[in-house]
Amino acid sequence: MKTKEKLNIAHMHWGFPPIVGGVETHLAMILPEMVRLGHDVSLLTGNVEGVKSNYDYKGVHVRRTPLMDLNWLYTRGFRGLRKEILTMFEDFMYEFNPHVIHCHNMHYFSEVHIRTLQQLAKERGIPLILTAHNVWDDLLFLDLTLKIRWAHIIAVSHYIKRELIGAGCNDKKITVIHHGIDTEQFKANVNTRKLRVKYPKLKDRRIIFHPARIGLAKGCDVSLKALRVVRDRFPKVLLVMAGSKNIIDWGASQQKDIAYLVELIKIFRLDKNVLIDAFTLDEMAQIYALSEVNMYPSSVGEPFGLTMLESLSAGKPMIVTDAGGMPEIIQDGINGFVIPVKDFESLSSRIIQLMANDKLRQRFGYTGRQMVMSHYTKEIVTKNNIEVYKEVLRNRR
Repeated sequence: MKTKEKLNIAHMHWGFPPIVGGVETHLAMILPEMVRLGHDVSLLTGNVEGVKSNYDYKGVHVRRTPLMDLNWLYTRGFRGLRKEILTMFEDFMYEFNPHVIHCHNMHYFSEVHIRTLQQLAKERGIPLILTAHNVWDDLLFLDLTLKIRWAHIIAVSHYIKRELIGAGCNDKKITVIHHGIDTEQFKANVNTRKLRVKYPKLKDRRIIFHPARIGLAKGCDVSLKALRVVRDRFPKVLLVMAGSKNIIDWGASQQKDIAYLVELIKIFRLDKNVLIDAFTLDEMAQIYALSEVNMYPSSVGEPFGLTMLESLSAGKPMIVTDAGGMPEIIQDGINGFVIPVKDFESLSSRIIQLMANDKLRQRFGYTGRQMVMSHYTKEIVTKNNIEVYKEVLRNRR
C-alpha cells in the first residue's frame, strides 16, 4: 500500500474511559486526533458496567469485551480462554481490516492474548507495534517483550527505553515519544464555577493538588506528611487528591493503600485540609486552574506521568521525585522542582517556597506552558505515532 493513503489503525488496550489512568487518558486524546487526520481508527478494550459494548467515541470505533477486562481476568484467571480470545481477535480484525495493530501495555499481564494476536497478525501480514507505557521486573515481561515479534516499540520516555535496552531489546527498534496534552482543555483560564459550587470546601483555600490516583506507589503518603508541615505555615491550605473510582487494579492492592492513607489523615488530624474524590477530566482541568502548586512525589520508577503535562499546560508548577521519566519533563528550577524519593521534608520546603513567592510560581508556570506548546501538544504526539506506522509499513513493503 502507499503510506500516504488513509490508514486503518487498530489499537488494543485493557482500559478506556470511564476507566481512569494515564494510558486511558492518552488514548482518549490521540485516537480522535488520528481520526481528524483522516485515518480510520478502532479500539478493542475491556468492558465497563453500564457502558455499551459497541459505539463510536469522537469518530473512533470502540469495541468492549470482558476478555480484555483485567479486573475480571485477574479474578477469573486465563485458563481455558484461548478459543474465546482467538475468536475475539479474529472478529475484530475481520471487521476493521487494520493496516497496523498498535498494542498498549500488552507486553505484560497475559501471554495467551498477545501470542494469539501475534499468530493472527503474522498470518495476515499485519505489523504489531507496541507502546511500552511501563516496565516490570518480571519473567513474563521479559518473555513477552523479547519473544513477541514487535515490528517496532514506542517508549513513553527515555527512562523506559533504557529499561527496554537493559532487558535485551534492540535500541534501533525503539522510538521515544513522550505523551502529549490537549492544551485547550488544560489551560489557566478555565471556568471553575461548577467545581466551586460542587465542592464548597474549596472556597477561600490555598490549593495544592496531587493528581495521581490514590496509592503508596504514587507518593500519597509523602504528600500527607508534607501537608502537615505546610499547614503550620499556611493554615488555610487544602490538599486535593484524585480518588480511585474506575481503575485497573491488577493485584487488588488499591483498597489496602486507601485504608492506610485514610488512617494517616486521621492520625495527622488533616480532615479539614484534605479533599478526596474521583474527578472527571473536565473537573481535573478546573482543579489545576484553581491550584497554586501541584505535586507527584512518586516512590517508584514512574514511566512518565501524564499529570506533569496537565499541570504545565495549565501554567502551574509541579514538584516531582527523581524517579523514572519524570525529570525528563520537570526541570529543577525551570518549570518546577525535582526532589529525592520519600523526602517529605524536601517536598514541604519546596511547596512553602512556591506558595510564598508569587513571581516564582508565575515564572515556572509560564515557562512550563511554553514548553508544552513547543513539544508536547496532542497534535505533535499523534503525528509522531503516525510517522512510526508509516516507517514500519515502508520497511515491510
